[in-house]
Amino acid sequence: LEMFDDKNLLFSPWFRIITKKWVIGSNGGGGGWWDDLERTMTTDDFCDYGTIHRFDPPAEHMGGGGDAGPMFDGEEGAKETNGAVGDSSKKQGAYGKVKTHKESKLKQLLHVDEVCSAITLLYLRPLKSNLVSEHIEKIFDPSDLAFCDDILCKVSRSFAAVIRQLPSQMLVDVLIFYLVLRALDTIEDDMTYFPSNEEKVKILLSFHKTALVDPQWKMMGCGEGDERRLLEEFPKCHSVYAALPEASRRVISDITLRMATGMAEFVDKDLGQGTLDVGQYNRYCHFVAGLVGEGLSRLFSVSGLERPSLAGELHLSDQMGLFLQKTNIIRDYLEDYVDGRAFWPQSVWKKHSSNGDLGYFANPTTEEARAAGLNCVNELVTDALELVPDCLSYLSKLRCAEVFRFCAIPQVMAIATLDKCYHNEDVFTGVVKIRKGMSCQLINDTVDVVGVHGIFKRFASSILCKAEKSQKGGYKDSSYDRTVKACQTIIELTEIEANRAKNHASLVNGSILVASCAAAAASCLAYKSPNSSTSNHLAIKTTAATVASFGILSFFKTGFMRYVGIGRSTLPSSSLMPAAKLCKDGTRDE
Repeated sequence: LEMFDDKNLLFSPWFRIITKKWVIGSNGGGGGWWDDLERTMTTDDFCDYGTIHRFDPPAEHMGGGGDAGPMFDGEEGAKETNGAVGDSSKKQGAYGKVKTHKESKLKQLLHVDEVCSAITLLYLRPLKSNLVSEHIEKIFDPSDLAFCDDILCKVSRSFAAVIRQLPSQMLVDVLIFYLVLRALDTIEDDMTYFPSNEEKVKILLSFHKTALVDPQWKMMGCGEGDERRLLEEFPKCHSVYAALPEASRRVISDITLRMATGMAEFVDKDLGQGTLDVGQYNRYCHFVAGLVGEGLSRLFSVSGLERPSLAGELHLSDQMGLFLQKTNIIRDYLEDYVDGRAFWPQSVWKKHSSNGDLGYFANPTTEEARAAGLNCVNELVTDALELVPDCLSYLSKLRCAEVFRFCAIPQVMAIATLDKCYHNEDVFTGVVKIRKGMSCQLINDTVDVVGVHGIFKRFASSILCKAEKSQKGGYKDSSYDRTVKACQTIIELTEIEANRAKNHASLVNGSILVASCAAAAASCLAYKSPNSSTSNHLAIKTTAATVASFGILSFFKTGFMRYVGIGRSTLPSSSLMPAAKLCKDGTRDE
């Protein structure tokens, strides 16, 4: 140990850690390797699979072009960190480790209609959880179900609320389906837990026969934070899974096996530079998202709330999943690249990268490099937009209102995110996200086909406008024609329903304008009254009130129309029906 203090001797940081912790036996006072070689070689007493050792390079290696400095504190620049179970600050892979591009709070507050939407969703008309119901309480263990509900909210970035608003007849089925696949995904994502890829593949392929069969199965130390907790307390999930109807369990087990098989196919592939081509890109998205769409369609069908034929819509179900997954992959470019597992297809990005490296776009040094990055992201956004017609077709086949919202809300979030990513350099320097207020507004608007079509038309028109504007400004985009065609197709498909909502909005706006004009006319008449002093004062007050009222009503007409319920009341009734009515009318299995 005295040699470690000699600054003229260069020891590997790894060697220092191994020596201090294991060789000389500072590991909890239990002795070191040399104290009991037989114990060292024949037991796991000196194995530690839970601690991650992080350390800084020596001071003389700091600096450089990026002016790098120390990240960790502690002796020898080393720090041991344990991924605490249930620590929400710890996420899988590079999630949370790159910059998130968000608008300032002031800018977000300037979108008054979105502020109104947020208030409405959070306090006036929140998504109702159907988890507390007599049907559910009779079937499932309450403590195990409470764990599943709690862990769902912690491991799901976006799906928890839409899952919980599903009808009680299928809510728990979908909840467990999500958690089972999340546990599988945690195993697949952990790049350090398994001693070899062969061992990881073995665990993946047997998951449906172990985790879904053995009530005591669990995995310790795999994953980070809440994902690790999910695996370590998986018997609670199994308890709820075992109480599901047999038909639901068959669907979950089948999709789990097929997804695990697909994941195993990609374990040995070097994804540091993305997938090889669009075919492999689509295949990966099919395994991790398209199969989820198929599984959900089958669960909807076996619940009786959707027609049996929906289970056979394999292509449309697959496209629904691909649309969401491709959107996430486009948005998460930098996160995935930093994590060493990227998915942008090489057959696309290599056309735009002059040095043949996927990281070329993250640090553009010339205007040519900047333009190349935008060309690349625009092409990938366009590829995703071409899936929208199939997504709209799938949504048109649904009849249960709660199922429709569950399926449609992620889709409208995706089209909004694609609009945010299109021709946006921020994709290469962090993660771009839509405003929280906009998310609330989209959720509030996604109640029927009219609202969904209006949203898709809105963002397709926005992307089309950006493409045409950049083209007129002299920007040469190789995928411009494809983008225009994809956007125009979406606009044509959604125009009829979107215009119905727009015409009704115009009627409300017209009513507001007429009322404002009437108030202004009254103020003018008052101004010409013989009692000029009083009349002038009254006219000024009336005019000011009119202007203020017009502004306020204009800002909040969205809330008035969409969220209080008046906005859709005069439109033709939707073909969607709430689950309670489907069950009451006896149409569940028709």
